Amino acid sequence: MKITLVNPPYPSNAHSHPPFIPLGIAYLGAVCEKAGHEVTVIDCQAERLSFDAFRKRVAQTNAEVVGMTSTTLTYKSALENARIAKEELPNCTTVLGGCHATFWDENALNECPSLDIIVRREGEITFIELLEKLKSKSSLNGVLGVTFRNRDGGITRNEDRPFIENLDDLPFPAHHLLPLSSFHVVGKTIFPLTTSRGCVYWCEFCTAVRMFGRRYRMRSAKNVVDEIEMIYKKYGQDQFTFYDDAFTVDRQRVVDICNEIHRRNLPIHWDCETRVDMVDRDLLQKMHDAGCIAVWFGVESGSQNVLEKMQKKIKLDQTKLAFKTAREIGLMTVASVVLGFPGETEETAWETINFVKELDPDDIGFYIATPYPGTPMYDLVKSKGWLKVTDFNRYDTATPTFETPQLSGAKLKEIRYKAHQQFYLRPGYIIRMFGRGGTYGVSALKTSAAYMLRALHLRLS
Repeated sequence: MKITLVNPPYPSNAHSHPPFIPLGIAYLGAVCEKAGHEVTVIDCQAERLSFDAFRKRVAQTNAEVVGMTSTTLTYKSALENARIAKEELPNCTTVLGGCHATFWDENALNECPSLDIIVRREGEITFIELLEKLKSKSSLNGVLGVTFRNRDGGITRNEDRPFIENLDDLPFPAHHLLPLSSFHVVGKTIFPLTTSRGCVYWCEFCTAVRMFGRRYRMRSAKNVVDEIEMIYKKYGQDQFTFYDDAFTVDRQRVVDICNEIHRRNLPIHWDCETRVDMVDRDLLQKMHDAGCIAVWFGVESGSQNVLEKMQKKIKLDQTKLAFKTAREIGLMTVASVVLGFPGETEETAWETINFVKELDPDDIGFYIATPYPGTPMYDLVKSKGWLKVTDFNRYDTATPTFETPQLSGAKLKEIRYKAHQQFYLRPGYIIRMFGRGGTYGVSALKTSAAYMLRALHLRLS
């Protein structure tokens, strides 16, 4: 079949990140090609396509199936892509997947008449089975993991599909389908990898564990480094980022990956994200020696009380030790922080901001707590009547979407701005990042410059 996979655009005026390689689409493209289908990709984010431009592109594909992914932020854009696809290709089947659709499946079908099928959770096996049924015009009743509009106009929600047990069975992502030149930044294309799925923790704000299960499924070290080596040789790029939510859950596998990188003499650099309670000096040193240059740590809060409400299950002393150790070894550190979680007060927010200053990371991300469908946080906020914003185009982690009796949305937005300003405008920090150079150094300096210009504008006005 002729398949077109779509990465929807960010909504206008939303806080968004620079385009990054969409691994989910690349994996789907790979399994589709392996099954003998003809695949094209339209990445609206990377190619900065308007809906009018998308209309022209999708019309040229003559696709039989148009499959879209979406986060909560790009959900409404995906629905518009589906509407346009149906107008241009009336006989095509439109499919939506991703974390938001997984937990909003029946709502999505009710909200968008142009949408035919939702693929929930992991999509690779489900999508291939779905294509077989569509090709043979067979019933979808036996396809696990789909929600669809049936012939009598009602909605059928089939049972969940079991998770993929052996991730090594999946083909490597089909990078050749993507507009790779659009991801070239500061002289490099940073290639992402996912080496595991699932999580052993149950944080209240996280969709990932609900999407991929409360069990840690891993690719083998050999399979991971095979992919790295393939990319290095095929595309000539030496910088990688691991998308895993907690890369170091299995310590021995990380050691095995590092040993395999050494054994093959791969001159690469990489970064990862993990928990502060899942690293130690020996492991961080091993990672550094194998090319790791930066670690994103989930700090989340500088208030132990708020951490407990989040069900994060870490202690502030563990966070301090992880940052201190990583810095001593020579790793760059990035602090990922959530501001405004239910129970947050102005006082605890500033505890967090001051705690991050004490950690002195190389970069930070202060994110506004955002209640994504499928999380306990969403259920809590909605049940309490705190939800103020239901337009998913504003769920960008920079815009408050709910208010609690302890903290207003306006105050939270002000605190977040001041947190970024105080962090990025420190003279010592600017000097340090200027000396750092590279992708991270340049990125940090650009952010500092943006906050400096904004501060000057506010003062002059």
